[in-house]
Order: sequence, then C-alpha cells, then structure tokens
Amino acid sequence: MSQNNTDQFFKSTVLGHPAGLFVLFFTEMWERFSFYGMRSLLILFLTTSFTDGGWGWTRENASALFGSYVGLVYLSTMLGGYFADKVIGFRWAVVVGAVLMTLGHASMAVETEFSIYLGLVLLVFGNGFFKPNMTSIVSEMYKDRPEKKDGAYTLFYMGVNAGAFFGILLCGYLGEKVGWSYGFGLAGIFMFFGMLQFWLSQNIFGDIGLKPNKESKARAEALDTDKRNPFSPLQLAAIAFSSIVALLWLVNDPAAKISGGKVNIFSFLGDNGNSIAILSALIVFIVLLVYRFTQYSKITKEKLIAVTFFAFLTIFFWAIFEQSPNSLTIFASDYTDRVLVGNWSVIFLVVNSLITVLPLVIITWVLILLFKQTFKLYAIANIILSISFVIIWAIAIWMLVKDYYTAGLLALSDETLQTLKIDKVTVPLTEVPATWFSTLNSLFIISLAPLFSKWWESKYNPSANLKYGIGMGLLALGMACVAFGANGIEPGAKTASVSMIWLILVYLFHTMGELCISPVGLSYVSKLVPARMIAFMFGVWYLAVAIGMKGAGMFGENIDKIANEHGLSYFFWMLTIISILVALFSILMTPVIKKLMHGVR
Repeated sequence: MSQNNTDQFFKSTVLGHPAGLFVLFFTEMWERFSFYGMRSLLILFLTTSFTDGGWGWTRENASALFGSYVGLVYLSTMLGGYFADKVIGFRWAVVVGAVLMTLGHASMAVETEFSIYLGLVLLVFGNGFFKPNMTSIVSEMYKDRPEKKDGAYTLFYMGVNAGAFFGILLCGYLGEKVGWSYGFGLAGIFMFFGMLQFWLSQNIFGDIGLKPNKESKARAEALDTDKRNPFSPLQLAAIAFSSIVALLWLVNDPAAKISGGKVNIFSFLGDNGNSIAILSALIVFIVLLVYRFTQYSKITKEKLIAVTFFAFLTIFFWAIFEQSPNSLTIFASDYTDRVLVGNWSVIFLVVNSLITVLPLVIITWVLILLFKQTFKLYAIANIILSISFVIIWAIAIWMLVKDYYTAGLLALSDETLQTLKIDKVTVPLTEVPATWFSTLNSLFIISLAPLFSKWWESKYNPSANLKYGIGMGLLALGMACVAFGANGIEPGAKTASVSMIWLILVYLFHTMGELCISPVGLSYVSKLVPARMIAFMFGVWYLAVAIGMKGAGMFGENIDKIANEHGLSYFFWMLTIISILVALFSILMTPVIKKLMHGVR
C-alpha cells in the first residue's frame, strides 16, 4: 500500500469509514479508560485515611501532586510527538506509550510509596508517546478524503468519551467499593488489551505511521515550500532553559510541599526559590515568543498573536474545568448527600443501569461490524478485543447486580448476605460513589455534541471570541451552582449533606462550556498558523494546557485554607468570578482579535 493515496482504505468500510478507524477507536477507548479511570481515583486515594486504605494526605499536598502529574502529561506530548516524527514513527510511539502506561498502572496497583511514584512517572511518559500520535494516524488516513474527516473525528471522539465514561464508572466503583489496587489495576489491564489489538492489527494502516526514512523525510520537506526561519543556537538555549526549569519546577513543587521543605531543588535561590525559578523560565519563554513573532510578515505575526491570545484564555478554562477530579470530587465525597432512599434509590439504580448497558450495547454492535470486515485477516486481534469486552460486560453486570443486592431490591438469604458482606435493609437504599459524578461529563458530551456541531455549522455560528466568552460564562454558571449549594456549609466544616442536584448541574454547564472551547481551540491553531510553524505553535498550545492543569492543582491546594477561613462556598464563588472576568475579557477583545485573524473564522 502506498501512503500517497489513501482511497484504498475506503474499499472496505464500517459505517462508511475505513475499518482502521475503528481499530484506532477501540485502542483510544481503552487508553482513555485507563487514563480517566486512574485519574478519578488519585485525589480520593491520596486524601483517604490510612484506616480506609489511603495515604491520609492533606488536600493541599494531594492537589499539588495531581496538578504536577496532569501538567507533565500534557508537556510530555511534545517529547512524544518529536520522537514519533523524527525517529520511531507514529505506530511505535503508540506501542511504546501503551506499554509504559500498562506498566504504570501495574506499578500503582502495588500501592507502595515507591510504586505509586514510579507508576505516575511511567504514565506521564506513556501518555506523551501515545496521546499526540493516534490523531496523527487518523489525519493521515483521511488525507485524500478531507470531506470525511469531520465525521471520522466525531466517531473517534465518541471512543474517547466512551473510554472516559467506563473508566471512571468501573475503576471508580472498584476503587471506592472494593479496593484501590483493583481500580488502579483494572485500568492497566484494558490498556494492555488496547495495545495488543493495535499491534496485531497494524497492517490495516498500510504505510501510515511507519518509522521515518530518508525517502519519507525528503518527501515531507519537498511538500513544505514555505520560507523557513530556523532557531538560532541562542534561541534553542532559551527553549532548553525554559523547558528544563519548568520540568524541574513541576516535580519540585509537590516534592517540597510533601516533604515539608526537606526536598527543594531551588533552595539555593532563597525562600522564594520555587517562584523565582518558574517566573524566570516563563519570562525567558515569553521574550523568545515575542521575538519570534517579530521575524515574520505582518499578517503571519498578527495571526500568531491571535493564537497566543486564545492559548492564554485556555489556561484559565482548564484551571477551573479540571476541578472535576480535584475539588469537585472532594465536594462529592465529603460534602454531598450521596445516600438515596426509597423511590429515589430505585430511580437511580434504573437510570444507572440504562446509562451503563445502552452504551455497551451500541459499542458491542460496532465491534461486531468491525469483526465482519476484519476477522479473516486479524483474527487474534479481534479475539483479544472480544475478550476485553466480555470482561467489561462481566464487571458492569456484577456492579449493577451488587448495587441491587445492596439496595435490598433482590432477595438473598441471610447466609448469602453475610458472605457478600452486605447488610440487610428493609427500605431500598443506595450510596452513589463520589467518582460517579465525573461520568456525567462524558454522557453530556455524547448527548450534546451533535447539537453544538449543528450550531457551529449554522448561520448563527458565533465568532471565536464569543465562543470562548460563552464557554467561560457556562463555566461560571456551573461554579455558581455548586457555590450556591455550598452556601450553608460553615467555615471549617469537614462534612455536609448538600443535594446532589448541584453537582449534576455543574457537570451539565461545564460540559457545554467544554464544547464551546476544547474542540474549537486546536482548530484555530491549524487554521491560523503556517504549516512550517504548526509544531512550534502546537507546543505553545499544549504548554498553555499544561499551565492550566497545574493551575487546577494550585486552586485545589487552597480549598482547605479558604474553606476554613471563609467557608467552602467562598472558594467556588472565587472561581465563578474569575470565569466571568475571563468571559467578559474575551468578548470585549472581539474587534481586536477579529482584525488579527484576517478573515479566518
């Protein structure tokens, strides 16, 4: 097969798309299962008391580690993307990433101090190799069919959200209800299955994603006819300085807090060494970025400024949105009434059964369609994929049946109840896991994405600035809901019983905000940035996301301090106000940014 013509992939299709897309769909699904499944448990595990199997950390230390971990995940994508482009190719990068993540989850399942830290390091590098290269394979597969690309990414995005949903639902359930190691371990098992089925099916991609050779590099250079503006040795040194200091800071920040200052790489800079180091790195990078902009034509420079503006807004979006696995999960665990009694318990169990089983039925149907097209050529890969789904069905059914037993809706003998360690109840009663609320994001995305897609394609499609303004406004509305719900919690209170409706509303509004901002941002990078600079500006974009992720951790670090002094509601009102200010700033800047974009919508 030749990579120059991708029409060949459409000779045998599933739902109108190449079978290879669905190989990627399931691989990405299991990767997102593992990533979101582990992430949903991390803060809870770290802050749960020793007697309940956790580490008994303060929320400040847990948030510091969480913020650095997620920030490093996004920074590592630049390293993984570089190695894939220049050295090993997309396919090997995906496999290397999957192996590292499998080992990372296995390490975390051991639950010793060393194994947890080792697991996080392996997951950071694994995500870096895996994350940027799956979408690259999709893009290459549709190179000669651009009109089909939007539909392909929509299907691919469904795989992402299906994986996130089941990862949070099942890993979260096992972690909270059975044991932390089961939740961490399950994430690794399905990452391993995803890696195996990808590796055994890789010939379905033809020449796409193979290791770069002289011929392929020469062809890529020939296609890029834009004038180049190479980095000077001094500029490369500035990038190296900023990158190394930022990486050291991300590691040092939680290490210094967790160790009580005993571990501090930047102690030689004085008491404020941590702040001095990261500010120095940031200033050097901003100076370099501004200088680079001056080296291009007026139109190119102004488009780059527009991209940087949106990247700046993105920092605030992710810093507040990513409270989901952080302060919002703590709120769900400690301050929300998650016990449902009587009819409400029955309603929840029925709804939870439907939202668990129906997506599994749909994805299993897609799996059967894929089997029909590929089983003869890739029998072992299909068998492995089917085994993974048999396991996922078994765990899902076990979870639902156990919940019905626990609620007292299925009759069991006293001996069986004692064996299952379930107390006998006379009224239906269900305790909703704290991690369950995070699944709502994926459910709302799958439900609402088609509506937002239609909106963007209509004559009422808002401008870029207005989309960001609406997104940040919805983010503010979500935070206002939880702030209002937390209004009666006294300063210093460690527990409360706030209604679950407030958290459900948070995830509804935050998901709508995400649909306004997340898919739109990367689209503007590809539209506004010249081909020769796309890699550098994607690096800037992922840097902004990484800063936002670390910012989410830094916000979470202060939840106890603020809650003890002013009350928990005050913390969420602060995030609401920040969101409103950013929304207004985005809308007010519309005329300026519209001019800088030079007609790009």
